[in-house]
Amino acid sequence: MFFSIDSANGIPIYEQLIRQVKLAVADGVISGGQMVPSVRQLAAELAINPNTIQRAYQQLQTDRVLESIRGRGLAVRRDAVARCTKARNTLVGESLTRLLYDALSGGMTPDELRELFEDELGRQIEAGGNKNI
Repeated sequence: MFFSIDSANGIPIYEQLIRQVKLAVADGVISGGQMVPSVRQLAAELAINPNTIQRAYQQLQTDRVLESIRGRGLAVRRDAVARCTKARNTLVGESLTRLLYDALSGGMTPDELRELFEDELGRQIEAGGNKNI
């Protein structure tokens, strides 16, 4: 499992972890029943405070994405895909709303936005999308 943490992007690290786990589940990169790295293991891997990872894992349990397996650790719930897909769609929708607001407030026309969107969508499709999670 690959996580990418950017401490300079303004999003708290624990939220970045939550998002990345949910996106990975929605995309099928992590499947139901799969174990996630232990808090200590992930803290060492990412060189971040274990409390940050513990906070993310607790929230993922509250969101019913992860479940505790006695004596083994945390695993992705087998019924988490639908919740994670919904979370992904919400995150993308919120990002799109902010982007459109900024672009239109900055003077871009709807035609300019459509052209930019179509060009970038084509590039992403040709590149095979972003599978860096």
